[in-house]
Amino acid sequence: MHSLQFTAESSSNGMVERDFTVGEIPGVLWSPVSGADRAPLVLMGHGGGTHKKHPAMAGRAQRLVTGCGFHVAVIDAPGHGDRPRTAYDEQEIAELRKAQAAGEPEGPVVVRYNARLAELAVPEWQATLDALQGLPEIGADGPVGYFGISMGTAIGMPLVAVEPRITAAVFGMMWPDALVEKAKQITIPIEFDMQWDNERIPREASLALFDAFASKEKTLHANAGKHFDLPRFEADSAVRFLARHLGQAATSAA
Repeated sequence: MHSLQFTAESSSNGMVERDFTVGEIPGVLWSPVSGADRAPLVLMGHGGGTHKKHPAMAGRAQRLVTGCGFHVAVIDAPGHGDRPRTAYDEQEIAELRKAQAAGEPEGPVVVRYNARLAELAVPEWQATLDALQGLPEIGADGPVGYFGISMGTAIGMPLVAVEPRITAAVFGMMWPDALVEKAKQITIPIEFDMQWDNERIPREASLALFDAFASKEKTLHANAGKHFDLPRFEADSAVRFLARHLGQAATSAA
């Protein structure tokens, strides 16, 4: 079992930002500036081709930390951010660029590549969660949520399917091919985002994935627009969803 090592710390905009490693896995933990009281933890998965401190990650963390008093952690996915690319990463990225340049469907490449990343990343996330729960401000029995769109869903769904510590999750914007069987194993409350006019992922594919979740409480948010037009207000909705479920869990535990 790898221990968590903090490597840098700074604070701004009401958040403390701490870089960490768990073994060779680089991550970042955002926490409230004031108080060492126990608070829920949200794990966030970043999108393909980005990294743990991408503005989308920092922006969502800001809402969760300053608005809810939560802790938020992100790790770099394999081949992303501060992690080196393997020959396999380079090959798959080249295949993706080739498909995009030729105007061919990119789904088959993304599904295959992200499924492989999930195989690697799920045990990394579990090791990271083990380490984070060793911190007194998080604790071993505190509420844990997950928030990840696109590649964050491709990795997050397999994680949530096998990780009982996660009790609420926000997903969306991913092909169902490798995920339907995982969805059938997920019973926790979920919120799912899709773009009705998505040029990459057919709406029927998004609806099929949403339908596959075994959750008794599941909410579909469908907005007009293409893949990259997901409204920013959906981040606010996700925060409200996580606050409702994790906040309730924290109150019940207290």
